[in-house]
Amino acid sequence: MKSFRKELVFNVPGRRAFINITPEVEESLRESGIQEGLALVNAKHITASVFINDDERGLHQDYEEWLEWLAPHESVDDYQHNRTGEDNGDAHLKRQIMGREVVVAVTEGKLDFGPWEQVFYGEFDGGRRKRVLIKIIGE
Repeated sequence: MKSFRKELVFNVPGRRAFINITPEVEESLRESGIQEGLALVNAKHITASVFINDDERGLHQDYEEWLEWLAPHESVDDYQHNRTGEDNGDAHLKRQIMGREVVVAVTEGKLDFGPWEQVFYGEFDGGRRKRVLIKIIGE
């Protein structure tokens, strides 16, 4: 069995963003040379997420509004976590909802997606350097 590892680095200038990282995951798969196996993609920060869904602007706006409704950034005083001097209590909750990682099957050297599926990096507390791990194992 072979193993391949790569990190992506993000520094999103705004507070939140959804970034389609499917091309980077596909390029990593090509670099790995693995034809059959699994690809793990995970956010290595507690206020960021990796998830799979459709790359459709309206859906991304729906996510933005839904997440803000569930865990609004304001008022920062409403979060116990923010009493530590942080202002990102909402970002931790948003990450929990959207998830830490995804695993995608690799079949015949390609990501074995269903229709419309894409891999996204979700940023909920931008403005600093964060990493995403791509780990591919297989033959």
